[in-house]
Amino acid sequence: MHTKMLNLESKRREAILNAALKEFALKGFDDASTNTIAKESGISKGLMFHYVNSKKDLFLFLYDYCTAMIDKEYVDLMNFDERDIFERLRQSYLLQLELLQKHPWIFEFNKICITESDEINKELEERQKGKQALCYEKMFDSIDESRFRDGLDIERCKQLIFWANVGFTNEILEEIRNSSNNELDYDMIIAKLDGYLNELRKIFYK
Repeated sequence: MHTKMLNLESKRREAILNAALKEFALKGFDDASTNTIAKESGISKGLMFHYVNSKKDLFLFLYDYCTAMIDKEYVDLMNFDERDIFERLRQSYLLQLELLQKHPWIFEFNKICITESDEINKELEERQKGKQALCYEKMFDSIDESRFRDGLDIERCKQLIFWANVGFTNEILEEIRNSSNNELDYDMIIAKLDGYLNELRKIFYK
């Protein structure tokens, strides 16, 4: 990672990172504007390129930085000893929300997997080979299936719960995308989440 960026005073670094995350998340690598990133960061474009050499360097720095942060502050903190799937999902959301309060566009940016640049795509492909992720299998592995109602097809139930989970995640990301100041009511989101999870418990649990 670029030491110049990492050694920046935290407030300025966060301003640059969040401006770049938003621009790349909304427009992708190819259409993102470094002028917009610099303006939103409150610094000159020349100063920004003092910390990173190019748009490509900034993008790949962000990718590595976000991957490390998601692993450290989300994946590594998940307690997979919790076998109640709804408690596990709630824990997952709370960790994601903590990250979103620091970097509202981090998960939108993390979806980027291909660009018009073959050079960037090759770099992303190499990074994704060892990328740790909370995939479907890991989230639903070793859950307590005895809690489910008798006669249900557990695997289909898992898929339905997963789809509900994806839908709620996309709803949160859409709210961020449509928010002009990125200030969301996280208490309201958690209350809404608990309401959905309680309804799912009624449907699937004894």
